[in-house]
Parts: sequence; structure tokens; C-alpha cells
Amino acid sequence: MTDQNDLLFERARAVIPGGVNSPVRAFKAVGGTPRFIQRAQGAYFWDANDKRYIDYIGSWGPMILGHGHPAVVEAVQKAVLEGFSYGAPTEREIELAEAILALVPSMEMVRLVSSGTEAAMSALRLARGATGRKTIVKFEGCYHGHADALLVKAGSGLATFGNPTSAGVPPEVVQHTLVLEYNNLQQLEEAFALHGKDIACLMIEAIAGNMNFVRATPEFAKRCRELCTQHGALLIFDEVMTGFRVGLHGAQGVLGITPDLTVLGKVIGGGMPLAAFGGPRAIMEQLAPLGPVYQAGTLSGNPVATACGLATLKEISKPGFYEALAKKTRTLVDGLKAAAAAEGQPFNADSEGGMFGFFLMNELPQNYATVMTTDNAQFNALFHGLLDRGVYIAPALYEAGFVSAAHSEDDIAATIEAARDIFSKR
Repeated sequence: MTDQNDLLFERARAVIPGGVNSPVRAFKAVGGTPRFIQRAQGAYFWDANDKRYIDYIGSWGPMILGHGHPAVVEAVQKAVLEGFSYGAPTEREIELAEAILALVPSMEMVRLVSSGTEAAMSALRLARGATGRKTIVKFEGCYHGHADALLVKAGSGLATFGNPTSAGVPPEVVQHTLVLEYNNLQQLEEAFALHGKDIACLMIEAIAGNMNFVRATPEFAKRCRELCTQHGALLIFDEVMTGFRVGLHGAQGVLGITPDLTVLGKVIGGGMPLAAFGGPRAIMEQLAPLGPVYQAGTLSGNPVATACGLATLKEISKPGFYEALAKKTRTLVDGLKAAAAAEGQPFNADSEGGMFGFFLMNELPQNYATVMTTDNAQFNALFHGLLDRGVYIAPALYEAGFVSAAHSEDDIAATIEAARDIFSKR
């Protein structure tokens, strides 16, 4: 039988760079042909050959309820009939803003945008505008979207600033970006000692999902907060991935840390293009049209996207939702660890809420450099082994995974059994 995925990939490469509209989808890290998805429902999606997969990417996080949740579909269908886009304010934008603020106590005002990259870029501009400073601090392995100033790798030493990680980003654009090692307290202290008076903000994924799944230690997160306060810099939590994913109040709720600005995305749009950034009123009122920091977007607060987001937030706010989701996710990671241990396969895993990650090593890494020591060939074999058995995990070693409310006990058990079978044949 002709593989329809191969045919579609060939067509796609003729008209789309690399055949994909976001690089990780191309399977370059793992090899092989990307699966072109035709439809999805619940915990599953089906590719162009009509093969079903248990889905553990969930559109990279947003599908916390699973695909096609009836309440969300109904809300979106109703909104579509009312109109796709107006370029004018709607009551639903206010309702979504109120819902977000009710769940994230650190935020008093919020601005809706269309993507996580846009939200992070705008929060960065706001921090610089509010403080009158230029320098930003970020951490290696944390991804905050593809804005120029954030596509940066570490410099050659602590006193040096970052170097671009993408062609097309001039060095002078990132000359004010300082990149540190995640969870390295000494580097953090030294950076503020050297540059504290110039630092506008520190941006961090408090539970990083772009070097797989790596937590900021409580001590490290606490010190980030203290040093920002001490030096007059703003602490920005990038919760595009973790917001409403690791818990109802995000990573800041898990850690008990109050950031100055929060960047949200994914779950708040329920699968539609929607993101946000917010914080205290005094900072947010620096934004146009009230203040001098400019930010705008034609599709910001889109009426269909806000309907999808509101319906999603309503469902996840129901009592017991996160307890059940966390239990399900923990069952998965514990089962995978047990399956690996039974076959002598180095393996470790962690999870929070409906987000998880695993590493083919005996200890959980605390920074990007350690993550990079993982055996790529072993991961690729596991990825393709699971794919062949109808289980779809991220096609890259450095991406977290996601469990939804729609995943059943049978789905979890089938996933663990598939992994056990692969480990036994290595």
C-alpha cells in the first residue's frame, strides 16, 4: 500500500520550507517521515493512512481536555456563527480576561494576543519600558518563542553576553541578552552582582518544557525572585506551556513564587491561536493606549479563540480535575520507569499535573548541558518503536509530553506495554 504520509511530505516539501510550518514537525531529529494528521478525537489522532495513535503531544499542550470536547466544540460552533473576526472589542474578551485573572493571583490586568512568541516578545518590551533598562537575563534550554532578542545561546563567559542561535539575527540585537545556566545559583548571583543595575528583567520557564521536562529547584526560583526585587528588575514567568497545564494556578502556584509578569498561551486558547501576558496594574498600564509601550494585533482577542479558551477554562476549573489528571500522568511515568527498570534500561521521568518528561539516564537532569548527554540513538529507537505501535510522543528528545483528561487507563496501560516491549528488544 502506498504510504500517504510519504506522498503528502513530498508535496509539502515542494511548496513549504522543509515541508512543515514549524521545524520540529519535520522529524529531522528522529528521522523518517512526519505523520500528516487527518482528524482527532479524545486521546487519539489518525494519520493520512488512517492509522490511529495515542496522542501525547496534544498540539504541544493546549488539548488538556482531549480533542473535540463537546462543550468546547459547542462554544466554538456558536461563536463561528456569530462571526470570525471583527477588529473591534467584544464582551467575550472581558470574560476571558476576568477568568484568567481569577485563576492567576499575580495578575491584575492582562493583554490578549495570538501566540506565545508574541506574548513573550511583548512582555520583554514592557519590562524594558517599565524599568528604563536594556539588559535581559534568560537561561540556556528555556525557549520563549522566536523573537530576535530571545534566540540566544550562552556567551563564552559570565561577563559576556549572548550570541545569536539563528541566522538573520544581528549580534547587536542580542548584545543586551545574558544567558545563564539553569539552576546554577552561583552564576545567578554573579550575574546580578555584575549587571544588576542594568537588568530590566529575568525571564524563565519555572518548569522548563523545551529541554524535555526540567524543574527549577525551589531554592533557585526563590533566589530569582529575591534578586529581581533587590535590584529593581522584573521577574517574568513564561507559562506558555505550564500555565493551566501543571496546575490550576500554573508553575507559580506549584512553586509559591509571585512573578511580576506572566506569559500565557496554549491551554488558554484550548487549541486556537491565543496567548496573553499580564501583571500588576501599575506595570500593565504602561502599555498603549494608556502608556508609552506600544503593542497591537489585528487578531488579538479573536472571538472564536476566546470562546474556545473560555469553554476550556470552565471545564478545567471543575473540582477534582487536576487531581485526576495528575494521577493519570503519574501512573504513566511510574509505569514507564518500572518497565525500563525491569529490562535494565537507564530511565528516569518526572511529571506535574498533565505535563511529563523522561530521560534515558539514571538521574533527572537539572540543566540543558546534562540533557544534551542523553543518547539520541536510543531515544530515536524508542520514538519509532512507539510510533509503530500506535503511540505518538514528541519527535524530539528535548520536548515535554502531555496527558489529557481524555486518556483512559487502557491508553496508559497500552503505552507502558509498548515501551516494555521495546525495552525488552533493545
